[in-house]
Amino acid sequence: MIRVQTVDFNPADELEQLRSVNNGKAGAMVSFTGLVRDLNEGDNITQLTLEHYPGMTEKALAKIETQANAQWELTATLIIHRVGPLQPNDNIVLVVAASMHRKQAFAACEFMIDTLKTSAPFWKKESLQNSDRWLAPG
Repeated sequence: MIRVQTVDFNPADELEQLRSVNNGKAGAMVSFTGLVRDLNEGDNITQLTLEHYPGMTEKALAKIETQANAQWELTATLIIHRVGPLQPNDNIVLVVAASMHRKQAFAACEFMIDTLKTSAPFWKKESLQNSDRWLAPG
């Protein structure tokens, strides 16, 4: 399942919902939650703005999810990514992989977040006290 949204999400609620939909099929659920930092490269961050191309972004995330499901025996996956202006400590991304076995869930979750960070079409702009800067992917 893929969602790109401006509104916040609650990682615990999302995990519980995925767990209930999974209906006892998984022996492991591994998740990664990314947060907005308040400090980067020695500078205080006042805001992080994420931009994307609707449609293209969802397609790229779906491809990552499909690749993970092809490589590992997963019972469920979830990728939620926020866009728009975010404040320090806000949730940015949630990636979850559920599998019958923990090693597959760990490997799939790591693959999805690493691939998302380097190849999904998101653009990040950090706002500092007196300036803005665009970040390179990764």
